[in-house]
Amino acid sequence: MTENNKLLMKAYADKVDEQLLKFTENKPELQGVVLEAMEYSLTAGGKRLRPMLMLEFYRMCGGEDLDKMLKLACSVELIHTYSLIHDDLPCMDDDDYRRGKPSCHKAFPENIALLAGDALNTLAFEVISECAMEGTISADKAVMLISVLSKAIGTDGMIGGQVIDLQTENEEISIETLNTLQSCKTGALIEAACVMGVIAAGRLDLIPAAADYAQAMGRAFQIVDDILDVTGTFEELGKPIGSDSEQHKNTYVSLLGLERSKQVASQLTVQALAHIKKFDNSEFMYELTQELLDRRS
Repeated sequence: MTENNKLLMKAYADKVDEQLLKFTENKPELQGVVLEAMEYSLTAGGKRLRPMLMLEFYRMCGGEDLDKMLKLACSVELIHTYSLIHDDLPCMDDDDYRRGKPSCHKAFPENIALLAGDALNTLAFEVISECAMEGTISADKAVMLISVLSKAIGTDGMIGGQVIDLQTENEEISIETLNTLQSCKTGALIEAACVMGVIAAGRLDLIPAAADYAQAMGRAFQIVDDILDVTGTFEELGKPIGSDSEQHKNTYVSLLGLERSKQVASQLTVQALAHIKKFDNSEFMYELTQELLDRRS
């Protein structure tokens, strides 16, 4: 990736981080602990990929005022962070670390961590509604955005994927089932971010192209995650390595092997790059997509 695009990535992440802090800056005395837990997880780091995708698709579809859309884009990061808090809970994946820090339920009581995830989930939709009431987007667009995001995290999206994941632990599944699992668990929120950017810009005709890109990129992203769980280090990933294998989870590496997984991730990235060419001014997204294939964290 060029130096200019690396700086652009950092600028996006810094702006998202700044906006996220605004959501939790007021902490009432009686319920402040849950806002502290929300802020703890929101500020734990991360690539801020999902809000970045929304902003970039908004820009590529002709949107001009990126700063105006920043708060809206953060709604997707609120959902992502809520999902990470819940994924780490003892009743789910039972992970003690996230991004190199103790998981939310380790830094706070487990019941507060659970409620922090719930609060981030509901806050996302409050943010979209507020953007409409403030005039950032129209009411019609707000309804479309809420529809896209809620479907992406429901039983046909992220939650459904997590259910399939839990139900298929300790049993071997087909690659088709794994594709469905990961398209729901990981890919649906990535697709939502891309499509939400298109909707915000008012280019509904480009929704299919954005969805096609996201489906290919999202699956490649997950395959690379599975590869890194085998080949990465705690320092790189900020969480224990090999946890998928220890929990007897189905992954692309366990089903396809390491080398075949790398080949499929590369093929999917090529498909994603072809879809991104359908958009104007897509040079940054083209490089970002390539960067995600080669990442080490």
